Amino acid sequence: MASLTVPPVPPCPRQDAIDLHKAFKGFGCDSTTVINILAHRDAVQRALIQQEYRAVFNQDLSRRVASELSGHHKRAMLLWILDPATRDATILKQALAGDVTDLRAATEVVCSRTPSQLQIMRQTYRARFGCYVEHDVTERCSGDHQRLLLAYLGISRYEGPEVDPSAVTLDARELYKAGERRLGTDERAFIRVFSERSWAHIAAVAAAYQHMYGRSLEKAVKGETSGNFGFGLLTILRCAENPARYFAKVLHKAMQGLGTRDSTLIRVVVTRAEIDMQYIKEEYHRLYKTSLADAIYAETSGNYRTFLLSLVGRDRIY
Repeated sequence: MASLTVPPVPPCPRQDAIDLHKAFKGFGCDSTTVINILAHRDAVQRALIQQEYRAVFNQDLSRRVASELSGHHKRAMLLWILDPATRDATILKQALAGDVTDLRAATEVVCSRTPSQLQIMRQTYRARFGCYVEHDVTERCSGDHQRLLLAYLGISRYEGPEVDPSAVTLDARELYKAGERRLGTDERAFIRVFSERSWAHIAAVAAAYQHMYGRSLEKAVKGETSGNFGFGLLTILRCAENPARYFAKVLHKAMQGLGTRDSTLIRVVVTRAEIDMQYIKEEYHRLYKTSLADAIYAETSGNYRTFLLSLVGRDRIY
């Protein structure tokens, strides 16, 4: 369930474009107006606003945003105004081929998305950047981590809730034989099961593994794998079992300790606000006994804080 709030009557995209242009004019930017408009429009509405802005003012809205905003607020807004597939493609491109490579971010985006989301993202990546995402994965990743990401990107998986109990049992047994039962690990078996099976199937395999061997599949993955390969497997497993809980933990870790991992905070908030942020907020409160909005308020400031809270939804007046 999304946390994004939009007006009950869809506003006129042209009027939104005009109001944004007014907010950009003059000395300084009226960030309050920019946030009030863009943080409360869905993906379709944002696309229409960008079309109207280009038609009326002969300029890309993204370029104007980039010139008027700054810092984390700018980074978050530039990602937010993109459609979901273009946003994922952009995050991946920056993570794989940007000034600073972030293989954890790339792995999270690939391994936490559904097959249909990945299919659209791959097409968008090719159209926007002129190369296949698989090429950049091959260039930047290696070993079992590379093989896992390429398999997860390339294999079409079932997205429904039905599972075959006999196949679940066979996969649980195969993973046990490939890992905890033997000396060393058969990584190919883990890649095959995790990249070819649906989330519902993998969640059922995890339950069967616990029942059959008295040990969680997550602990087995942690014990048998490491590095970005292990992180990818764990991301797939955790999203298969409970994606909201997975992202709640990612957000908590991003804001835990000294300093905030703003790239992670921005990535999760802008990519999940229109999907399942309400569920993430519920999981966050259940796990950490505080609201996600309160945590974001404590770790951010200024227009950046206002924008993120507008997407997440305030739990009270700050």
